[in-house]
Amino acid sequence: MPHSAQASAVVIGGGPAGLMAAEQLSAAGCAVAVYDSMPTVGRKFLRAGIGGLNLTHNEAWPNFIARFGDRAPLLQPCLDAFNAESLRAWAADLGVETFVGSSGRVFPVEKKAAPLLRRWLQRLRASGVRIHHRHHWRGWGADGEILIQGPEQSLSLKPDVMVFALGGGSWSALGSTGKWLELFAQRGIQCAGWRPSNCGFEYPWRPDFIAEHSGAPLKTVAISVTDCHGQLWRQQGDAVISAYGIEGGPVYGVSAPIRDEIAERGQCTVYWDLDPDRSVEKLQQAIAKRRPKDSLANVLRKQCGLSGSKLALFKTLTSKAQMANIDAIPALIKALPQTLCSTRNLDEAISTAGGVCFSELDENFMLKKLPGTYCVGEMLDWEAPTGGYLLTACFASGRWVGRAASKRLSAY
Repeated sequence: MPHSAQASAVVIGGGPAGLMAAEQLSAAGCAVAVYDSMPTVGRKFLRAGIGGLNLTHNEAWPNFIARFGDRAPLLQPCLDAFNAESLRAWAADLGVETFVGSSGRVFPVEKKAAPLLRRWLQRLRASGVRIHHRHHWRGWGADGEILIQGPEQSLSLKPDVMVFALGGGSWSALGSTGKWLELFAQRGIQCAGWRPSNCGFEYPWRPDFIAEHSGAPLKTVAISVTDCHGQLWRQQGDAVISAYGIEGGPVYGVSAPIRDEIAERGQCTVYWDLDPDRSVEKLQQAIAKRRPKDSLANVLRKQCGLSGSKLALFKTLTSKAQMANIDAIPALIKALPQTLCSTRNLDEAISTAGGVCFSELDENFMLKKLPGTYCVGEMLDWEAPTGGYLLTACFASGRWVGRAASKRLSAY
C-alpha cells in the first residue's frame, strides 16, 4: 500500500460475496480479517452444492441481466465486470473445471461445492486472509467501532475498510438469520423487509391426493401468471407436488409476481400448461379421434397424454361440470387454473427479497452515511430466479466492492 502502515479490512460474513471481497482486498495488499458466525464458512454455498452447484448460466448476456428485473440497471456494472465467463475462468484458475448443461446452466464437472470452497479457502489463507469462526457481529459502538462477540472474548474494531456480507433472511440454520436488519435500521439505514423469493406456495390438497402424490414430479409443464401491472410471466420445466402445495423450478421462476399479487390482493391465480409442446388445436384434433365408447379417463390418458401426477392434478383442479364438457378440456389442459393464497414460510425460501435499499448506497455499494463501509451479496435489496443468477451476482458484487474499497484506500 502507498501509506506507511498496511491498511486493514474487516469482512463480516463468509459466503461467496464476502470471501470474494476479501480476496480482492488481500490482493491489493490489505490485511484482511473475515468474521463469520458459523463454525465454518460457506454453509449456504455448500447447501447449494447438493443440487450440483449451479454456478452461473450460459444464456445470452442481455437475457441474463434482465433476470434481475428492476434492479438490473443497478447491478449491471458489477455483472458486466465479472460475467458468467469470468466466473468460469475464476473457477478454472482454482482448478475447478465447469460445463454447460442441457438447460444452459453451468456446473463444476465434479458437481460439488466442497472442492471449490476448499481450494478457495486454501488460496485465501495463503494470501494472508485470516478467517475467524463463531464470531457474531453485535452492531456499532458509541464511536462507530464494530462490535464482535467471539467464543472467548468481545472485540471492538475500527478497520480502514468495512465490508458487510451478512446474507439474506432465509435458511437461518446455515447462518442467514436476517436479524442484522434491525441493527441497520437503528443506525438510520433504510432497509426493505424480508420477502420470500424462489419459494414454494401452500395449497390445501385433499388428504387422499397428498397420500398418493406428495413428492411426485410434474414433468415438462409450464406455469404462468399475470402480475398486478399486467405483465405475463411464464416458466417451463419440472415442478413438484408437495405435501404443503407446489414447488420446483418453474414455480420458483415466477414466485416473485405470485408473492406480490398475494400480498396486494390476498390471492393469486396461476395457470398450468400440462402439455407445452401441443397447442389447443392439436389437442382438439387428438380428442376428435376418440372412440364413442371411450371413458373420460381413457380420453385424458390416450388422446391427451395425461397420466400419473399430471392426470391427478388435472382432476383435482377441475369440477365435475368441467370434466363433463369434453370439448373444453383442451383449453383447460393448456390453462388449468389454481388459486394460491400464501407462500411457504420465509426460512424455507431459497433466497429472499429485501435488505439494504440501493438509495442508501453509492455506485460502489458503499453506504453514504458510513464512508468506507460497504454492503454486498444477498443483503442488498434485489432478487433473481434460480439458475445461477443468484450466485453470479453474489460473486460479482463481492469482487466489485473489494476492488472499489481497494481503490479508495490507495487514494489516501
